[in-house]
Amino acid sequence: MEEIQKTDKVFAFAEGEVLLVDKPITWTSFDVVGKLRNTMKPLKLKVGHAGTLDPLASGLLIVCTGKLTKQIDSFQAEDKEYTGTITLGATTPSYDLETEIDQTFDISGITKEQIYAAAKSFEGDIEQYPPAHSAVQIDGERAYEKARRGEEVALKIRQVTIQKFEIEKIELPLVYFKIKCSKGTYIRSIAHDFGKALNNGSHLSSLRRTMSGDFHVDKAWNLEELIAAIRAQKAETTQTV
Repeated sequence: MEEIQKTDKVFAFAEGEVLLVDKPITWTSFDVVGKLRNTMKPLKLKVGHAGTLDPLASGLLIVCTGKLTKQIDSFQAEDKEYTGTITLGATTPSYDLETEIDQTFDISGITKEQIYAAAKSFEGDIEQYPPAHSAVQIDGERAYEKARRGEEVALKIRQVTIQKFEIEKIELPLVYFKIKCSKGTYIRSIAHDFGKALNNGSHLSSLRRTMSGDFHVDKAWNLEELIAAIRAQKAETTQTV
């Protein structure tokens, strides 16, 4: 199967396309799917994505159309790779920048050696709790909806696998990382737990998905360019009818 890239290939949405999209920050994964579905109108198609990215994260989002939506589960099951930054010395309720800092810590005693050792301790099979501000379903409602109302959120622990947790650069309070992990891993939870491993606090301050399975963000469409390409094909098709 060949994913659609920046080529002159004609889209065959009904038969099924795998569209690699570089999701912009602040867009939800649902926003991207909805925008593409509306751009494809008047075609009435199934359109879905293979793995949610948080609004404050950017990077690779796999979008499937038509008959290929049946393969979403298999795409979603693939390992993922992310790059990003963890900010030490402060925590937030959402484990990222969606919410305000609720506690601060002194990081003056943290050494580079401790940071490298903490990252290494996460590699392998680990257990983590999803963030309270997550899309996990609780009694038919998203966890983040309860959390935003100030309700207590009890989430079940889950096992995930971290194949690689590399520290790429340290500029305290920022720690730059690359992580390769299994399906269902919450990088926000890793960022939060990373602070605990250092007897401190931390939160995720940036995140970018670079790979999912064999797909890489380097071959993904800029969203606006993809929308323009779809509209150009529609206009050309209309003129030739």
